[in-house]
Amino acid sequence: MSSKQKVCILGSGNWGSSIAKIIGTNAARLDSFDSCVKMWVYEEMIDGKKLTEIINTTHENVKYLPGKKLPENVVAVPDAVEAAKDADILVFVVPHQFIPKLCASLVGFIKPSATALSLIKGFDVAEGGGIALISQIIQKQLKIDVSVLMGANLANEIADEKFSETTIGCRDKKIGQILKNVIQTDYFRVSVVDDVEAVEACGALKNIVAVGAGFVDGLKLGDNTKAAIIRIGLMEMIKFVETFYSGARLGTFLESCGVADLITTCYGGRNRKVSEAYVTSGKSIEELEKELLNGQKLQGPITAAEVNFMLKNKNMENDFPLFTTIHKICIGELKPSDLIEQMKLNTNTKTEQVDGE
Repeated sequence: MSSKQKVCILGSGNWGSSIAKIIGTNAARLDSFDSCVKMWVYEEMIDGKKLTEIINTTHENVKYLPGKKLPENVVAVPDAVEAAKDADILVFVVPHQFIPKLCASLVGFIKPSATALSLIKGFDVAEGGGIALISQIIQKQLKIDVSVLMGANLANEIADEKFSETTIGCRDKKIGQILKNVIQTDYFRVSVVDDVEAVEACGALKNIVAVGAGFVDGLKLGDNTKAAIIRIGLMEMIKFVETFYSGARLGTFLESCGVADLITTCYGGRNRKVSEAYVTSGKSIEELEKELLNGQKLQGPITAAEVNFMLKNKNMENDFPLFTTIHKICIGELKPSDLIEQMKLNTNTKTEQVDGE
């Protein structure tokens, strides 16, 4: 890497804009970073004006983070290759279903020495009946090292500079410190661990549990039931990571990327919100996504489908009853009211001894 690190943020939604606020501020004040932070923005027309032009003149993402000023050194760029070509650090923060196409567009146009940080919570279907971590897709397509950032990070609260924590999963201590420097503030505290797969898997799996929590809220079943679903969900998250990403440490689930992110998402995230409305409105999940999320994408149902794809191929659906039931509700095979009955029927919801370092 060069002496002054150039940072590019690939994505400009609610979370992308919030992290741009942090990265832009840090890049401007730290000598080790180039002050200009490019942010790739998918071009849209807002009231007859290009979104990139609005951001670059008003320093506000009026669609995805209205009312919050971005640092003036954050420059919106409508072309991903133009934004990324000179960057030493590529921060990926787009809906996970867009990653393969985005990475394909960048092949051959980025620095071979660049490193990536993925803030994306999700999986992708892989060959052979499995699923791939988003960091693995980025690494495979771009041939660069990829770290991950996951945590109890509701974007609007971070944009409001309310105290919160996050977890970076990074195997290289030197790179981990560079990433921490450009991300951490006095209100946004970062811990770095080398348990990368577990950190990333937590970020994806908790969205499935949040869908279940939303069903509980929609059914008005109360806090005890919701707590039970969260606990069962945590146990299935741990079991899933232990089964498919061996070597994970139990302590990782106690970081912000684990139990904290799970709790936050089950009480405040978009997956919970849409899933509650699914129960009460009679509308489809697709209709509610368009109606309630202002162009943002819902991750929970897609992640549930991707996880179920692998579990079904491995004949392991019954080993993860909560994940399986939530998926079947999302695709209409079961009703939301079937959630608790399925948990009552299944004996795998008890706490099992978990090995860990």
